[in-house]
Formats: sequence, C-alpha cells, structure tokens
Amino acid sequence: MTEKRRRRVPRQVREQQMIDVAIRVFAKRGYHAASVDEIADLAGVSKPMVYLYLDSKENLFVACVRRESQRLAGAFQQAAREKASPDERLRAGLAAFFGFVHEHRDSWVVLHRQASELSERIAAEVSAARRMVMAEVAGLVRDGIAESPNPARLGEDDADFVAHALVGAADSLTDWLENHPDESPERVTLRLMNMAWVGMRNVLGGEVWASPASAKR
Repeated sequence: MTEKRRRRVPRQVREQQMIDVAIRVFAKRGYHAASVDEIADLAGVSKPMVYLYLDSKENLFVACVRRESQRLAGAFQQAAREKASPDERLRAGLAAFFGFVHEHRDSWVVLHRQASELSERIAAEVSAARRMVMAEVAGLVRDGIAESPNPARLGEDDADFVAHALVGAADSLTDWLENHPDESPERVTLRLMNMAWVGMRNVLGGEVWASPASAKR
C-alpha cells in the first residue's frame, strides 16, 4: 500500500499530462476525429479516468484551449513588460507570440484552426484570449500615441484600429510562416514592425496618405 501511494501521480499533474497528449491528438486528427480512447492510451491512463477528471471530450478540448491561450497571452505580456519604450515592448511581445507559435505548433493548430469552428463555448474561450492580447497591443499603441510629439492627432479609436490590424496580421502571418520554414520568429517580427510601427510613426509625424483624386479637390 505504501509503495502504491508513492507512485500515485497527483491529480493536477495527471490532468496536465492528459492535456499535453490531447493537444497533440487534436492537432493531428481534428476535434471530431480525435478519440478519448487514443488520448487515454497515449497518456497512460484509463478512459474512465479521463472522464473522471475532465467529464467530457468537449471539456477536455476547452481545457486545452484555456491553458494554451493563457500561455500565449502570458508569453506576450511577460515579454512586453521587460522593455521600456512602447515600440520595444510591442516588438518583444510580437517576437514572443511568433516564438510561441513556432515552438508550440500543435497548440496553435488547436487555437487558430480548430477552436473557432466548434461550439460557442469553445469559441468563447478563444475570444477571451484574443481580447487579452488585443488589450495589451492597444495599450502599447496608446502609449506610442501619448509619447509622440503630436498626441492629439490620434485617439482611442485609432489605437483600437491599429491593434486589430496588428493582431489580424500576426494571425495571418502564422500561416505564412508555416510555408516559409526558413523565416525566424524574430525576422517576421522585424518585418511586421517595419510595416506597422514605422507607418504609424509617420502618421504621428503628420504624414497622411491621400489619393491623387482627393488631392485635386
């Protein structure tokens, strides 16, 4: 009896092991094709134990989404806190984002390609994580606006607009990265910063694009 107690894995550790395996299986097979039997077998537990801990296949998928989305948002936030200026914080956050996607591809497949196509409950988990990252990016953009020589030129709506554009671009570039394996997360980050932050800096400096037709009016 004493020997068995020594070998017993704490529930929290066992649950995380199940989630680790589930992410790989969901990423490989998709939510509908993935089976709890396979997940249990690869995790080295019984199928009833998976249901005892997570209650259902949907709950298991939600646990995967919740953990990985929190890890992604946390990586962005932690990296951004370590820098001083808004542009450096944004660069560090984006580098952490692309680094996470590069290192945890299965997690990103579950979050980016599968979760939005499933139940409202699962989609809500993804939306919550997206809002966390969006709020962080918008805050960095607002800081950039406030510290510019002409802070009155852009406002809250502009910061929100730029944040949505940046996060949308970052999402899209993860697919581009998959087709360009030689591109490093840092290189993609620098290219996105050149496209987004340099452009915003020009706007803050008073440069606004206008079509030739509107310029003649």
